[in-house]
Amino acid sequence: MSKSRSSQIITCKVVNLPSGLLLTAAVIWACGEPLKVEEIQIEPPKSTEVRVRMLYASLCHTDVLRARRKGDPVAVFPRVLGHEGVGMVESFGDEVNGLEEGDYVIPTMLAECEACENCTSANTNLCLTYPLSRSGLMLDGTSRMSIKGQKLYHMFTCSTWSEYMVIDYNYVHKIDPSIPLPHASVLSCGFSTGFGAAWKEAQVKMGSTVAVLGLGAVGLGVTEGARMLGAAKIIGVDKNSMKKDKGLAFGMTDFINPDECSDKSISQMIKDLTGGMGVDYCFECVGAESLINQAIQATKEGKGKTIVIGGGISSVKIDYFPLLSGRTLKGSIFGGLKVKSDLPILMEKCKNKEFDLDELLTHEVTLQDIEKAFELLKQPDCVKVLIKI
Repeated sequence: MSKSRSSQIITCKVVNLPSGLLLTAAVIWACGEPLKVEEIQIEPPKSTEVRVRMLYASLCHTDVLRARRKGDPVAVFPRVLGHEGVGMVESFGDEVNGLEEGDYVIPTMLAECEACENCTSANTNLCLTYPLSRSGLMLDGTSRMSIKGQKLYHMFTCSTWSEYMVIDYNYVHKIDPSIPLPHASVLSCGFSTGFGAAWKEAQVKMGSTVAVLGLGAVGLGVTEGARMLGAAKIIGVDKNSMKKDKGLAFGMTDFINPDECSDKSISQMIKDLTGGMGVDYCFECVGAESLINQAIQATKEGKGKTIVIGGGISSVKIDYFPLLSGRTLKGSIFGGLKVKSDLPILMEKCKNKEFDLDELLTHEVTLQDIEKAFELLKQPDCVKVLIKI
């Protein structure tokens, strides 16, 4: 049984009909094909699920990879992408606790049961009871979305590029309604992932040195996190010189454009800014094979930490000696943030205006113009594209 006023199937275009709502979603039918805004059907939520009316979404690099790059380990189509967003609870199943109709929520790719071996450990945020979903389906292996009778897959636990979506309530976080909705959208993945990587994964120390490879939303989140934790030097690295001002706004102290000094490696340029020592922490936020070894080599011998955040790499050859020399290489999902334990702290910082997320939101499109968002990302002044649903 579904609680609240709407438990019937709805057909995703904002036209009230006696049988429900007619709605739209951005559907992709194969990797590399353009997204099509089409009419889809969304079923009622099951016992532990929530149906959410989406208000805003945003475009993450991971969505771009799923839409444009071949080699996705789980290439399932047709699909409704989008895992960043914010919406309002429309209906929910009878086993859902802590949510009411009209609550503002964001989707989370991870959950926190607070009881399993991983959730009770300080070393990981990957819940074993409710794991990271890569199947594009609900926990029971089915879908609540369809188009012309055909099953639709989603992105991780949700599909935010739709006027409505159904998601298991374990992957939903209720937010304070006073938080600006566009800010909440970017906190559902990108910026939070970067901030968490500095805070939870690297545990950046006061007075330390940091390098950030890639100054997109994730990299700027790392920069802000490192600043708040008291890093003395934060070196931003990006081929786009227009990212320099963005980096400075979030606490960057030095900027490197590797294209402006082609006779030196990135790791050497970082060492040049740190007395030849390298940094305590280096964050790879791009997802480029060529940058992984550069990131490792940019850290201090014996104790340097490299945190890999960028997606899109299927395999990479690692230089062995720098790791043998005492450096650490660590991967990260959602910045190591636990959804119930850590995410509320970021939300409180956002509410208190401790960081300026407006600096991230450079462009906005409607759901109907979703293809335009992919073109805007290529613009040098673009950081984050907000999608108004």
